[in-house]
Amino acid sequence: MAKKKAPQEGAKRTINPNVMGLRSAVLEQPITQTLELNYMPYAMSVIVSRAIPEIDGFKPSHRKLLYTMYQMKLLSGKLTKSANIVGQTMKLNPHGDAAIYDTMVRLSRGYGALLHPLVESKGNFGKVYSRDMAWAAPRYTEAKLDTITNEFFRDIDQDAVDFVDNYDGTMQEPSLLPTTFPNVLVAANQGIAVGMASNLCGFNLAEVCDTTIAYLKDPNHDILSTLKAPDFPTGGELIYDAAALGEIYRTGRGSFKVRAKWRYVKGENVIEIFEIPYTTTAEAIIDKVTELMKAGKVREINDIRDETDLSGLKLTIDLKRGSDPDKLMARLFKSTPLMDSFSCNFNILIAGTPCVLGVGQILEEWTAWRMDGVRRRTHFAMTKKQEKLHLLKGLRRILLDIDRAIKIIRETEEDAEVIPNLMIGFGIDQTQAEFVADIRLRNINKEYILKRTQEVDTLEEEIADLQDIINNAKRIKKIIVGELEDVKKKYAQPRRTDIIYEHEVEEVFEAEPEVPDYPVHLFLSREGYLKKITPQSLRMSSEQKYKEGDGPARQWDASNRDELLVFTDHQQCYKTRLSDFSDTKASVLGDYLPSKLGMEDSEKVVWVCIPGDYSGHVLFFFENGKAARVELSAYQTQTRRKKLTGAYSDKSPLVTAFLLKEDLELAVRSTEGRCLVFHTAALNPKSTRATQGVGVMTLKPKYKLESVQPLSDTPIVNAARYRARSLPIAGALLKDVDRGEEQMTLL
Repeated sequence: MAKKKAPQEGAKRTINPNVMGLRSAVLEQPITQTLELNYMPYAMSVIVSRAIPEIDGFKPSHRKLLYTMYQMKLLSGKLTKSANIVGQTMKLNPHGDAAIYDTMVRLSRGYGALLHPLVESKGNFGKVYSRDMAWAAPRYTEAKLDTITNEFFRDIDQDAVDFVDNYDGTMQEPSLLPTTFPNVLVAANQGIAVGMASNLCGFNLAEVCDTTIAYLKDPNHDILSTLKAPDFPTGGELIYDAAALGEIYRTGRGSFKVRAKWRYVKGENVIEIFEIPYTTTAEAIIDKVTELMKAGKVREINDIRDETDLSGLKLTIDLKRGSDPDKLMARLFKSTPLMDSFSCNFNILIAGTPCVLGVGQILEEWTAWRMDGVRRRTHFAMTKKQEKLHLLKGLRRILLDIDRAIKIIRETEEDAEVIPNLMIGFGIDQTQAEFVADIRLRNINKEYILKRTQEVDTLEEEIADLQDIINNAKRIKKIIVGELEDVKKKYAQPRRTDIIYEHEVEEVFEAEPEVPDYPVHLFLSREGYLKKITPQSLRMSSEQKYKEGDGPARQWDASNRDELLVFTDHQQCYKTRLSDFSDTKASVLGDYLPSKLGMEDSEKVVWVCIPGDYSGHVLFFFENGKAARVELSAYQTQTRRKKLTGAYSDKSPLVTAFLLKEDLELAVRSTEGRCLVFHTAALNPKSTRATQGVGVMTLKPKYKLESVQPLSDTPIVNAARYRARSLPIAGALLKDVDRGEEQMTLL
C-alpha cells in the first residue's frame, strides 16, 4: 500500500463530512468577521430589545407582561393565578417562565419596588428590602392589573401607538404603551446591556405631573423648583445637594445619598430602624454591623436583629448602658449601608437609539411622543366620525324619495344588482348603498331617516373641531395638561423619602474618633505573633516571652497611627492599622497575625513592614536568585481594602524582603557558600507587584539563595572581592575572615 502523503504546513484544515457523523467542514473565519456577524447583532439585540427602557418607561419584558394581562381582561376582572398569566405571556415573551415571573414580582404591590405598583398581588411576593425573603412559586400567588394601568391602555385601541408582530408572527403587540403621564420618571428602572447600562430613579407622581404641566406651559421652566428630588418606595431620607441634583437633572448622570430612618426607644434602650435606602437590604446592613462588632470597631451595641413583620420593616439594635444613640448612628451611617449612594444613568431608547438624557430632555422627548399619540388618537376618532358622516349623507339622499328606493330594491331581479342599482338611482357610492340596503324594513320610514340625518350637522361640527385639534399644537398640549391633572387627582401620593439639607446633616454627623498618636515598639516572632508595647511598659519589663519553639524575628519602632503591611507565603498582602492592636506587655505572647487578619488555612507570615507615606520601594529576593524591586505605592489602595492578592511573584519561594527608602549595598549569600555585593541602584523599579524580577545571583541546580543583608550589617572585610560589575553573577566563595568566624589557635 502506498503511504498517505502528509499535509503540507500552512494548508487549511478540512474534515471529511462523513467522519464521526459530521455534515459540514470546519471553515476558517477572521475574528473581526465573527464579531461583526455574530457578536454585534447579539449586542444590539440586548440593547434595543431587552435591557434599556424606552420613553414609555418600560422594557420589552414589562410591556409584554402588562399587555398580556390587559388582553386577559385583568384590568377590571378578578385576580387569577400567576402561573396562568406567565403561561399566556409566553406567547409574546419566549425567554422562559422564570424570567417572566421575576418581572411580574418586581411590578407587584407585594414586592414594593415601585412607588405606584402596576400589578395588584395576593400571596408572598417577597420584599425589595430583603435579600433572603424568597417569593412563592407562581402556582401559589394571584395577580391582576392595578387601576393606575388604566392610564396605559386608555388609548391602546385608538391607533395611538404602532403594533408589531410577536416573535413568531402569530400575534400583534404594541411597540410602546401610550402612557398619559411620564411613567419613565415615576417608575424606577435598571438595566445592564452590552457595553452600556441604565439606572433610572423614581420621582413622586404629583411632582412629575406638576413639572410636566409647567414645562408644557413654559419650556424654560426651572425643573428643580417643582421636581424637588427623587422619591423611593422604601422611604428613607435623601440628603439634598442642589448642585448634585442640578447636574443629574441637566446631564442624566450623577449620584446622591439616601440614609435610613430610625428612632430611639428610651425605655427599652434600643434603636429601631424602620426605613432603609432603596439600594440595600436588611441582611446587608445586619452583616456589616455584625462585622464591625466582631472587629471591635463598634462597642456600644449588644445585639442587632431583624424584627420585620406584617406591619413592615424593623431592625432593632440593643444598646449598652450609657451609649449615645445619635453618635452611634452617625458612625453607622458612615461605615454601613444604612447610608448609601444612588448612581443615576438616565439611558433611554429614543426611536431605537440609546441616549443619556437629563430630566428636561426626557420631558421634551416624552412631550413630543405624547403629542404625536394624542394627534393619532384624535385622527382615529375623526376618521370614525367621517365614515359615519359619509354613510348618513347617503341615507339623507334616500329621504328625498323613499318609495323610489323601495321600488328599485323590489324590481331588481338579482341580489347582486341591488347595490349597483341603488348607486345609479341615487348617485351614491358602494359603501353608502350597502348601508342603505342593510336597513331593516321596519326602519324605512321618514321618522327614522330624519332622526339619523339630523346627526349630520353635529358630526360635521365635531369633525371640524377634531381637525382643528390635529392642526393646533396648543390645543393638544391643553389636552395633555388636562390628563395630567386628572392623573394627579386620582393617583398622587405624599412623598415617602424625606428631604434633609446639608446643614442638618452636619449637625448630626460626627467625625470618626481620632486615633491617639504615641510611640510604640513592635516585636514579631518567627511564627507570626506580634506585640505592640509602649516605651513605658518596655522599661518596666524588657524580657520577651515567646511560645516554645518560637523566637524573635524582627523588632522596630513605630507610631500607633501607622499602617502595617503583612506579606504571607500565599503571595498575599494584608493591610491593617497598629491602632487595631491592643497595647500589651513583654510577658505575653501577643496577637497571632493569621487569626487577627483572617488569613487562610496554612497561610504563614513571611515579612512585615510599615509603609509610612508609601514612598520608596520594596525589594523581594527569591530562592532562584532573582530579585524584584517594586514601588511601594503599588500597595497603597484608595479604598479600605484589607487584602491584596498577587502581592509578589509566585514563581519561586520568597527568601526575604527589604523596605528601601534610599539605595544601598547589599550582600547576597547562597547555600554554596558564595557571596556577591551589589548596589540596589542596579535594579530598575517596577509598578507591577507580581513581577518575576531580574537575575542577581547565578546558581547551580542544587543550590539556592540563602540570605540577604545590608553590607554594613555583615562582617565582610574585603567587600571589593565580592562586588559585582554586572548582574547576574555567581559570586565569589566567602573567605573565613569575611564569615566573621573566629579562628581557633594552638597555644
